[in-house]
Amino acid sequence: MPQLQIDIAAITASQDSRVAEIIKAVGAEFGAIGEGFGPSDAEVEQMSQHYLPEHKSLYLVASINGEIVGGAGIAPFNDSLTICELRKLFLLPESRGLGLGKQLTQACLDFAVKANYSQCYLDTLASMTAAINLYEKRGFKHLNKPLDGTIHGGCDVWMIKSLDC
Repeated sequence: MPQLQIDIAAITASQDSRVAEIIKAVGAEFGAIGEGFGPSDAEVEQMSQHYLPEHKSLYLVASINGEIVGGAGIAPFNDSLTICELRKLFLLPESRGLGLGKQLTQACLDFAVKANYSQCYLDTLASMTAAINLYEKRGFKHLNKPLDGTIHGGCDVWMIKSLDC
């Protein structure tokens, strides 16, 4: 079996279109189509312009052997200084099961701690069972309802994690 070269790095403008394609394709795979779902957010077309460390946000891109296979990001939740949101963790089917989701999530949480967030929120779909399992293993707890102000009204699972800074 050939050696896989896995790279995780901050998104660049040249990667925006490929990342948008992946977000939309994986979203469609799980029924996250239209308003109220992450793949429809305006930022998807130019992720590199919306995730900037000076704005306490970061979007990481995962590549295998030089091919982009997904990504994940952290950004303030509704301009909060203390609550961030884990956003748009999407991986192509062929890249699942390699630990990329775990690596991306951990790197995002590490960034969140350094950015002095105290909590990390996320919303997702019940059909994304592997992702939910990953979040639970990373210490996220289920909420009974979304945080006030979420723009993802189509999601049906809401979770939060305390960040021990």
